[in-house]
Amino acid sequence: MMLTPVHRFRDIERKPEYLQPEKCVPPPSRASLGTMWFIRDGCGIACAVVTWMLVFYADFVVLLVMLVPSRDYVYSVINGTLFNTLAFLALASHFRAMLTDPGAVPKGNATKEFIESLQLKPGQVVYKCPKCCSIKPDRAHHCSVCKRCIRKMDHHCPWVNNCVGENNQKYFVLFTMYIALISLHALIMVGFHFLYCFEEDWTKCSSFSPPTTVILLILLCFEALLFLIFTSVMFGTQVHSICTDETGIERLKNQKPTWERISGWEGMRAAFGGAFSLAWLSPFSNLDCKSPPPAGAVAAAPASTIMTQEEIEQFLARDVAVQVLHE
Repeated sequence: MMLTPVHRFRDIERKPEYLQPEKCVPPPSRASLGTMWFIRDGCGIACAVVTWMLVFYADFVVLLVMLVPSRDYVYSVINGTLFNTLAFLALASHFRAMLTDPGAVPKGNATKEFIESLQLKPGQVVYKCPKCCSIKPDRAHHCSVCKRCIRKMDHHCPWVNNCVGENNQKYFVLFTMYIALISLHALIMVGFHFLYCFEEDWTKCSSFSPPTTVILLILLCFEALLFLIFTSVMFGTQVHSICTDETGIERLKNQKPTWERISGWEGMRAAFGGAFSLAWLSPFSNLDCKSPPPAGAVAAAPASTIMTQEEIEQFLARDVAVQVLHE
């Protein structure tokens, strides 16, 4: 029996210290793991805090500068309720996207015991990540910030301090959608407020002084316009990735699909967890889609002999894909 390396672009990151199989220890049991996923990255935490502060600033200007001083009670109640509802959903989506495991592969599962349990047959291909010492499923990529391999990783977003992957893409899409909506809503209200202030006395259209009011409104207008453009582009990009079943990394690498694509409406149903309903728009509904294959799952192959102990040890010492072939 012969072992043949199969090179791929995603497996060229190699350093000798990652290739020592004795460092691959079995992953901790699920019972010993915490339920919360949080990435301790300084830049990501700072970006997440800034995101929340910007939303709170927009809410402050909308309520205290524009709506509370308004003489139209119905206008203030309707717009205040709508804006705060959308802002709440945006922050809830951000919270879920940040604290949801994006689809991390169990770390350190490239052990002899785990490889033996796979019962690999001729024609089957598996990948070992040299950085987190894990058996890498198809379409998984290693994130240098999360320090884990992520299933269907699209990209790492510092604004949510997390990777966007198989398990949290829905929440990221909702986050970009709701931020775009509150940005558009804020721009419309700023426009109406400027018209109102031009027609009335500036001292009566706001509880702040005219110069302060103008500065606060201009800053909100700039923030809303910037985030409307940014989040609209991100929302469109994510929906396109879902509908074409191609992640951002796969598109950048121009990878030819080796998987059965789930495109169009079926892709949306898979990403959002079932048939279309109001739950699609809720960041509080959990995904109820088909469970992903195990971390070490590999493509089906013709039945034949299982890898020998010697071949398993050779596999553990490599950092590239290994294919088992007949002599």
